[in-house]
Amino acid sequence: MDVTRQAAAAVSERVVVCGLGPAGRAVASRCLARGLTVTVVDPVPARHWTATYAAWADELPDWLDPAVVAASIERPVVWGRRRHEVDRRYVVFDSERLRASLDIDAATVLTDRAIELGRDSVVCASGTVLTADRVIDARGVARSPALAEQTAYGVFLGPERTEGIEPVFMDWRRDNGTKDDAPPSFLYAVPLGGGAMLLEETCLAGRPALSTGELRDRLIHRLRSRGIELDGDETVERVRFPVQGGHHGRHRFGAAGGFTHPATGYSVAAALAAADAVAADSPVHPLRTRAVAELRAAGLRALLAMPPHDVPEFFDAFFTLPAARQRAYLSGRSDLSGTLAAMGSLFTAVPPRLRRPLVLPARVDEGR
Repeated sequence: MDVTRQAAAAVSERVVVCGLGPAGRAVASRCLARGLTVTVVDPVPARHWTATYAAWADELPDWLDPAVVAASIERPVVWGRRRHEVDRRYVVFDSERLRASLDIDAATVLTDRAIELGRDSVVCASGTVLTADRVIDARGVARSPALAEQTAYGVFLGPERTEGIEPVFMDWRRDNGTKDDAPPSFLYAVPLGGGAMLLEETCLAGRPALSTGELRDRLIHRLRSRGIELDGDETVERVRFPVQGGHHGRHRFGAAGGFTHPATGYSVAAALAAADAVAADSPVHPLRTRAVAELRAAGLRALLAMPPHDVPEFFDAFFTLPAARQRAYLSGRSDLSGTLAAMGSLFTAVPPRLRRPLVLPARVDEGR
């Protein structure tokens, strides 16, 4: 096929994207960049993004506007029972700039809810039926008691109140008022630009996960123990979403397509990185990717089964691994050999008493 015919084929292809979170908006934007005809369906397409999104800098695609990064940390700090510095740049997005940069002005926007999706058609709650050459499901994953969730409660502090606060990627120390046998949570403290910070108490994964009310109490206790008093007027962020439940499929994308890392909850950077391939209708779920997903699901089961008092020591072991193996497990969606090497190294690095919980959960169903 010559270039002219390729261009004509691209222009004639009609795509419907269901869902306008970061994944849906990213793939819709990249489809438009390829000259495709795009319709997007979302119940509230103009809604602002209030969640705080972040990523490892080396995960981001070249086409992403650098201006969407609000702040960065060159060597993020992790506390288990001891302090670690991660040799990898971490960035925090300005959520509204990120949303605006994923331009969908040339798309047809339908304010509706997609309720029935086929390979080439969408039935909406209003009764509208859309047809297309391709349908991409980016609606996320619905909550269910069967699915592990991540929860968090955070506060935004202005620059006048953040002097001396060290940014941390994870801080598992128990100065949040809990005992060693209580379900663990960690402090996530990141800059937002202009001296402002988000300080957030996070339940990494739970089934059930800790409530945001419990996390609020823990955060208040933790900050008070460090000399930071909240006055109750702070802007608050509440987080609750499933870390499992997505299913790989050629026409499923973002969390709906299994892009969420089950042991961390991260999915935005993975969706941004894959958006071009999906726009081009290239497979993004080869056998290696599916195998990596299964290994990470086993990692989630191990984390859920681990005794609470052992969790900080587990992360001490993980963040002593070589940077390349940390990256393979945290980010390499199709790096099967790297993921296996990371998990093997971690098994060796943890104390012997932690090895049994890492092996046994692999045989337990994760509730899918």
